[in-house]
Amino acid sequence: MATYDLDEQEQLDSLKAWWKRWGSVTLLALAIAVAAAAGWRYWQNRTLTQSLEAGSVYQNLTQSLAANDAKAARAAGAMLIDKYQDTAYAPRAALLLAKLNVMGKDLKSAQTQLEWAASNSKEPFVKDLARLRLAGVQLDQKQYDAALKTLGATHSDAYAFRFLDLKGDVLLAQGKPADARAAYQAAFGKMAEDSAYRSIVELKLDALGGASK
Repeated sequence: MATYDLDEQEQLDSLKAWWKRWGSVTLLALAIAVAAAAGWRYWQNRTLTQSLEAGSVYQNLTQSLAANDAKAARAAGAMLIDKYQDTAYAPRAALLLAKLNVMGKDLKSAQTQLEWAASNSKEPFVKDLARLRLAGVQLDQKQYDAALKTLGATHSDAYAFRFLDLKGDVLLAQGKPADARAAYQAAFGKMAEDSAYRSIVELKLDALGGASK
């Protein structure tokens, strides 16, 4: 029994010594861990709340567009870009507002919104769509070099033929029919046989006297 008591006392003394040396560090590490866990939960809850709120505003935006209420649509879109810019809804809102501005002949505002969407979206297909539309707006404003630079950005294979087709349009507008033909041929070669764009690009090649096959 005495031996047991001695062993127990030695363990207690060892624990006291360890705690004296490392106790404050352990408490600090524990406090940091607790704070980190609380911070993570707060961030998750805030992200979820932001996403739900943004989703509601985006629904208002689409409903306003369907009702041809441009003023309400612009207000909802501006709120998404200003208050919920970290959500996936904001770049999509920028695309819709850009389309609204193109219809209203306000190409400068459309360009600003498309540049924002291309720079801020975390979704590859949204980035691709924003760049395509941006290049189209740049083409309409005769910003040919800027349009070619936009089209030269990295993009997914799914959009490759559309980038090449629009590149052909820009080159043709620059008075470079041979280069435009090459771009159209490259676009045609990347299309599926049932693609809706196939006949359009084929017509462009026929107009330039270039074989599509």
